[in-house]
Amino acid sequence: MKKIGFACKYVDSTKTGFENVKELNMGATTVAWLGRQSKQVAEKKLWEIAMQNLTATSNLIRKVGTLDEHLRMVRIGSDVIPMYTHDLYRSFWQEPSRIKIIEQNLSKIGQYAKDSNIRLSFHPGQFVCIASDRDDVITRSLEELEYHADMARFMGFGQSKLDFKINVHVSGRRGIAGFDAAWQRMSPELRNCLTLENDEYQQGLDELLALKDKVGIVLDIHHHFIKTGEYIKASDPRIQGVLESWQGVRPTFHYSQSKSELIPRTGMTTMETLLESTSKSKLRAHSDFYTNKDINRWALTHLEWGNMMAESKAKNLASFELFDQFKEEFM
Repeated sequence: MKKIGFACKYVDSTKTGFENVKELNMGATTVAWLGRQSKQVAEKKLWEIAMQNLTATSNLIRKVGTLDEHLRMVRIGSDVIPMYTHDLYRSFWQEPSRIKIIEQNLSKIGQYAKDSNIRLSFHPGQFVCIASDRDDVITRSLEELEYHADMARFMGFGQSKLDFKINVHVSGRRGIAGFDAAWQRMSPELRNCLTLENDEYQQGLDELLALKDKVGIVLDIHHHFIKTGEYIKASDPRIQGVLESWQGVRPTFHYSQSKSELIPRTGMTTMETLLESTSKSKLRAHSDFYTNKDINRWALTHLEWGNMMAESKAKNLASFELFDQFKEEFM
């Protein structure tokens, strides 16, 4: 089943653009706000947000379950349980009765996803830096990754290789060697779920393929274009290495497009031409929608070997448009 997914939030179209659908999206708080409250008030607020987020996540997954089977793929936001790894609130979240309630809620979400053939994933934030040259940053990053692994485990995943996707970049000065050192400290569930994505400026596809025996490689075709100027083909021999890294599970690849004002509406413009009027740093940013159908056509050819995570600011609305083009031109 070829799938096109979206990331983290469900939105509706409006006269001026799009907005979040409240009952399908999570809430959050800040360390600064919590720090101004009493311990009792802060913990009460954390619990309320967690329960709201679990309900919103359940609503979101059930909404995705009503979509066409080709669209049953979604990334869950990382803030399901707020401040789970924060030093001040870690013990609050480790209290057994709270963990039991969280696990019961997530177990139902995971079972529904399995029954409805919905592919799920997490993408921890960019502050996760497992190849940092600072040991404290690595420790914090691993704690954050293990939080995501806990959530996956509570949903019933992490028991077999890549039954769930927790995706990060290999960022940090220690590079591939630094990742290998961090790998030794990971739980079995995290190792089963972890995937690595190529980066525009640091570890590209060629470097990551050296780790294909350990983790699934997520090819971001837009990042690859920004780094190399190449519109990588679905027939590229390196795709075989990506496939091997997923060990029999259908891979996921990422697709985004530069902002519409920076690229033409038609044609596969070269990086050299684009850099005549803009910069690579600006080209990195994701667009709201996928306005260039010629670039879309190239991206959609990669559905032959993997599922597409559509990374755009218009979330599900943009993925629906891509699916319409896919149905029109490829089905």
